[in-house]
Amino acid sequence: MRQACILIASRRPVKNQDTLEIPEIARKYVLKRRAERQDETRKRILAIAQRARVTRRTFYRHFPDEVSLFRACTGHSLAKWPMPDPSAWQRISDPEERLARALRELYAVYRTAGRRFVVLARDAPLLRPGLLPKPGRAELVMAMNGVLMEGWPARGRRRDVLRAAIAHTTSITTWQSLVEQQGLSDEEAISVLTGMVTAAIAGDVASRRAANPRSVMVLLDH
Repeated sequence: MRQACILIASRRPVKNQDTLEIPEIARKYVLKRRAERQDETRKRILAIAQRARVTRRTFYRHFPDEVSLFRACTGHSLAKWPMPDPSAWQRISDPEERLARALRELYAVYRTAGRRFVVLARDAPLLRPGLLPKPGRAELVMAMNGVLMEGWPARGRRRDVLRAAIAHTTSITTWQSLVEQQGLSDEEAISVLTGMVTAAIAGDVASRRAANPRSVMVLLDH
């Protein structure tokens, strides 16, 4: 026991300067990683400038930072693959026909640039505010869904179910699942999804028909 006490007593005590070295080491590591990321960014920018056949100075004159470059890229993609204009769909009185027409136009865009949209949708929550253009694709799709909600005979909770079903039909991941992963054609996917939407309001229509058959027939005729 005496030897153990001597051994413990003989150990060098931890000095304050030892504990102070830990933050300094961490700071140096952070600075090193930051310098590495900046070097990687410079190399990427140089590669982009070389591919565009411009000098790095010209590149920085147009895109002084990564934010301006990202905004330019997203703006270019919106211009190259524009989303359908939902105002034309409002002239179609039948909501099921309107939905099918909308999905054909939307899925044509997805077929051309869908994989790029999937990546953007995946990474959007990780981006800091202000990077994505407004309105972006998510806001444009929400506006489409509002147009596609018009004309369906659904109220109350059933209308909430209808809203969810329509949002599912216009989602890029729905198209990706049915067409790219399950191998359906666009028309087959549209047929499946319009059937799902009409089924979403079937219970509401059936309950109204039982209560007042004449009013439901008039509503469906319109």
